[in-house]
This record gives sequence, structure tokens and C-alpha cells, in this order.
Amino acid sequence: MSTVSRSGEGPASAAAATPGFTFDYDRAFSRNIGWVTKDEQQRLRRARVAVAGLGGVGGAHVLALSRLGIANFHIADFDEFDVHNMNRQVAAFMSTMGRPKIDVVAEMARDINPESQIRLFPQGVNDDNLDEFLKGVDVYVDSLDFFVLETRRKVFKRCRELGIPAMTAAPLGMGAAFLYFSPTGMSFEEYFKVDGRPSEDQYARFIAGLSPAMLNRRYLVVPEAVNFKERRGPSTGMACELCAGVMGTNVLKLLLQRGPLRAAPWGLHFDAYRGILKQTWRPGGNAHPLQRLLVSLIKPVLRGR
Repeated sequence: MSTVSRSGEGPASAAAATPGFTFDYDRAFSRNIGWVTKDEQQRLRRARVAVAGLGGVGGAHVLALSRLGIANFHIADFDEFDVHNMNRQVAAFMSTMGRPKIDVVAEMARDINPESQIRLFPQGVNDDNLDEFLKGVDVYVDSLDFFVLETRRKVFKRCRELGIPAMTAAPLGMGAAFLYFSPTGMSFEEYFKVDGRPSEDQYARFIAGLSPAMLNRRYLVVPEAVNFKERRGPSTGMACELCAGVMGTNVLKLLLQRGPLRAAPWGLHFDAYRGILKQTWRPGGNAHPLQRLLVSLIKPVLRGR
């Protein structure tokens, strides 16, 4: 197999192998066997996953899925690494500062598996390339920046129209909140109910829907670090790695049809700091009475009160 260049128009070499070592797919992922069968490993090898956004969680998703043995990706991001990424982004090193995130993550994935077929979308996901980005993929892994809600809505809507399962994992505090949207279940819009709402209300509803349990709120020690006007908030590397583990496991279950996946309005939130795991069920999504109350409590926070 050949890899795909940044433009998506030709081969690009993976990192040079250490002398004396030759890549062999079966041997490289042999330690997965036991948790998956040999036949299942080959199914993972053939699967194709789309990942939009390669920042805090996106890069970790790609590398975790690569180590699972998935070899086909569509990845999208237009940003470059900066020093403020260092605390949480798996591909952020002093040696990668100023480089496009998409190039660095692709190189790391190819260094894990030189057989990887990776199609790159260096302009990010937009109206012009969305269908191409989702073409032929088995599952969409959402890792777009929190504040690009309009783009996220379009991607989830198109996934549903194309019959593509879509998953998102939010790094919250020192934990991970996970949602799965089945093409035949409750849609992103039906769950979050943001259509036609003012911007502040949309973000309040998005936060409430991502984390109905709000397990992370109790240990936020510097509330002023959350500033929605400046589009910034605190984050941890542990949360990003937890998201990658939760996401990788659910992608595996989906691709191999290994047991049930609870789709929205079900949600999952694990907080390592508090040692709590909660499964949430909000029939009607943000129309649920508990969610309406939560949205009303979140709005003042967004206003800085």
C-alpha cells in the first residue's frame, strides 16, 4: 500500500524505519489478538475513519485508532501547532511548533503503520469538501474545536443523510464525556435543539447536551479561566487521552459489531478526578426538564457572571 500526500494526489513516504526492523502488519498488531480475533483485526485494517479536527482530542484519536490497526483515514485540520497546545495535544512538541497539525499527525500515524492510507484535507472541513471528506467512511469521529458549532452541525447532519454513524468525545476537566449518534436514532439537532437559537443559547445547550452529569464542575478552581468571549477555557492532557480511549473502544465495537452501543439520548461521562462513571438518559435531549434547568444555570457562566 502507498500513503497519500498532503494534497491527496500522490504517494508520500513514511518515516524511515530503524535499521534491522521491517514493518509487518500482523506482527505489529499481534498484541491486539485475544481482545479481537485475527479476522476482526483484518476488518479493522480495512475500515475507513474520518476525523475532523486534530487538536486536543483529534490527534490522540488518530494515533489510538492507528495503534488499533485501522489503516485508512480521512483527516481534516487547517491549524498549526503553537506553544499553548503543549499541555494537551499529543503531537505538540518544540520540534513541531509552527508546523501544520495535519502534516505532523499524518506522519506520526504513518510511523506507526507505514501501510496507512491517509487522505488529508488541509483546509479543514467546509461546504465545498464535506461530501468528499465523508466519502466511503465507516464512521465519523468528531474532534472539531468547541467553538465551531455551525460546522459541527453541518457535519453531523450530512453524516445522518449519508447513513454514517457519528461519535464525539469531549475532554471535560479530567474526564471524558461521550455521545454516539446513530443514523437511525435521535439526530444531533433533535438532541441538542440549537436551531434558530441565539449564539449564547446554542453554546449553553451544546455544553448541557455534551455533559448532562456535569461531573467536572466541582473542581474548577479558577472560574475566570473559562472565557467564552475570548473563546478559551482550561483543559488537560489526561482528559484528551481518556477521550481517545473511550472513542477507540466505541469505534471498535461499532466496526466489529461487538455488542450494543447506546446512542443519544444516552450519554456516558467518566471523571477520573472524582472517580465517578455516569450513564445519562435524557429523552427529548435538551427538551428534558433537567436539561432545561441545566441550560439556565450555564447561561450566566457564559456571560461571565
